[in-house]
Amino acid sequence: MQLAAHEMHDLHELALSCVNSITNMGYFLQHIQDPELKALVEKHLPYHIRDYDIKVEYLRKAQGAETKLPIPELNATLPSFTASPAANYVPVTPRTNVQEFNDREMATAYLLTLKRAGREYAWSAMEMSNPEIRAFCQNAFLMSCNHAYEVWQWLVKKGYYPLETADLTMTEKIGDMYGMVPPQ
Repeated sequence: MQLAAHEMHDLHELALSCVNSITNMGYFLQHIQDPELKALVEKHLPYHIRDYDIKVEYLRKAQGAETKLPIPELNATLPSFTASPAANYVPVTPRTNVQEFNDREMATAYLLTLKRAGREYAWSAMEMSNPEIRAFCQNAFLMSCNHAYEVWQWLVKKGYYPLETADLTMTEKIGDMYGMVPPQ
């Protein structure tokens, strides 16, 4: 497939990001202790490998990618979308002498990787001139977004990520700033 120069550069950066993500996931799977977190990473890994392989196909094959990227479902598992099920938040401090990452550190690293990848996919999708590659980046954004949601929920359940209801007074003040568009 003939690529525009900017498409080739974006695909290169996205592929390199996948190398990082997949390598980290391989490490994480050997070290994660929590069965739920491990199951998430195991479930996500084949999607990321497929994502990477599609990029390689776009970069290497004249006909482009032969398969599409499946989009995982958005799985909501929290009992509330505005309040943490954890009674307290677990404090955290950066560690400067690390022999092994703990589950929280691995989940945080994975979440931040997914969030950054999602932003890069969204940005790249807006820039792609080839509609097929544009659609691929859109699907990869959804994959990253849905995977990030699952990891974020795990962090919330453990008390590692805050989830609180917005202040009602502030919500009302901000809500009152905006008026509905009258029917045309």
